[in-house]
Amino acid sequence: MSVKNYRDLRVWQAAMDLVVMVYEKSEKFPAKELYGLTSQIRRAAVSVPSNIAEGHTRESTKEYLHHLSIADASLAEVETQIEIAFRLNYCTQEERDKILTHSTLLGKQLYSLHNALQSRTQK
Repeated sequence: MSVKNYRDLRVWQAAMDLVVMVYEKSEKFPAKELYGLTSQIRRAAVSVPSNIAEGHTRESTKEYLHHLSIADASLAEVETQIEIAFRLNYCTQEERDKILTHSTLLGKQLYSLHNALQSRTQK
């Protein structure tokens, strides 16, 4: 399958799935967290596919790699914030583990894409 735009990237599609998972889970967070943890985890989740898309449309591979790095950092934020939600009893262990499992797989995809682009710049 050829990649015509960022929507064709499996890593972007997986990142979009993460956004849906986070929004669905955070919908059940307490109302008092609307401007706290709910907002923070949602912004971090949205940042992942957004940075993949932005990086893909950049002129240089160096810029693409930079945006993938930001996406990876945002993914780490999501993982941390879902752990916080679990510790505050805003989600179950099963719900946390589902998001963390998806996040781990997404992180591996980001790492693979990063390495493929990195090797392209070294040729």
